[in-house]
Amino acid sequence: MAEASGNRISKLESEIELLKDSVQKSSLKVLDMQYFSLENNDDALAYFDHLKLENPSGYIADKLLETNEQKGDNPLVPYEGMQNNFKINKIKVLNHKWILTDFSDGKYWGELLIKYELKDDLGVDFTLVDHLLYTRSN
Repeated sequence: MAEASGNRISKLESEIELLKDSVQKSSLKVLDMQYFSLENNDDALAYFDHLKLENPSGYIADKLLETNEQKGDNPLVPYEGMQNNFKINKIKVLNHKWILTDFSDGKYWGELLIKYELKDDLGVDFTLVDHLLYTRSN
């Protein structure tokens, strides 16, 4: 009986170590994915100190999403939607100058690299730097 309990305890300890390793690997992966992120870039965030914004990344993303409100395709997307209008979906504010985003019309999709400038009056200017549209071979 004691031997069975000892074996069970050893097995549980081994499983705990495997879980600890898994958590550590996951944590490192998350840190790596957050590397290019305004929220984790103190040098880039310093550009916005004088504006007293609590969440610059969220503010900029919201301003970019407002460009979807225009009728038709988003004006930053240099393609005409084929199924519907192209609209921006996911947004990654990389630093104090660049944004990476994807867009879709529900069937077709692509990505944009956008340069932005957050002004002292909290206006934001967006400039398309580069773009791509994925093609399907169906």
